Amino acid sequence: MDGTDSSAPRGARRLRRDAEANRQRTLRAAREVFAERGLGMNLDDIARHAGVGVATSYRLFGNKQALINELFEERVDALAAFAEQALTHDDPWEGFAGLLTWALEQMAVDRGLREVVFSDVGGRPQVAQARRKFLPAVDAVMRRAQDAGLLRPDLATTDLPLIFYVVSCAIQHAQPVSSEVWSRYLAIVLDGLCVRPGQTDMPVVALTTAEEEQVAGLRPSGTPPR
Repeated sequence: MDGTDSSAPRGARRLRRDAEANRQRTLRAAREVFAERGLGMNLDDIARHAGVGVATSYRLFGNKQALINELFEERVDALAAFAEQALTHDDPWEGFAGLLTWALEQMAVDRGLREVVFSDVGGRPQVAQARRKFLPAVDAVMRRAQDAGLLRPDLATTDLPLIFYVVSCAIQHAQPVSSEVWSRYLAIVLDGLCVRPGQTDMPVVALTTAEEEQVAGLRPSGTPPR
């Protein structure tokens, strides 16, 4: 069985296949355009890049935000899947370090992804929902490395989004000059996170979940925890 409705007229089946092909072309074009040029590009630009009619793109997705949301959900699913793989890595430290590295590599090659995560362009509700989806898996990878005595025990889950932000700032600002220099700063961060003799104590406690969400713009100041 090919998944098509054999009872439907042949013309209708062909139209559905054509619509799905145009949908996939539009998604591929959006990935490329947003990654290279950011979310400021409109659906007309994406339709031209895809080689489909502008009216077709609007009929398939309605508006640019719907397209952004779908692509962002793809990225979140990929991150959650990678975190699950990292949780089974033979070396808990390599699982943790590999997860941070992979996630930041995605940021480095995708301007649109950075804009969704660290600005209001893509919409805060989508980011909040995404965090609820993948942060538990990331937290499990972190705890596993801590339980193995390889990751400093005073690292908190709420530290991780800010670490991503710090390195992503290096990606953003240095990209016109060097697209790879951010990896130097990730190496510095990872060296500071692994357990070693004479490690400096954290000077202050980590943010609470509510505080970190306020910093990220996901919770108004003074809002009680959910």
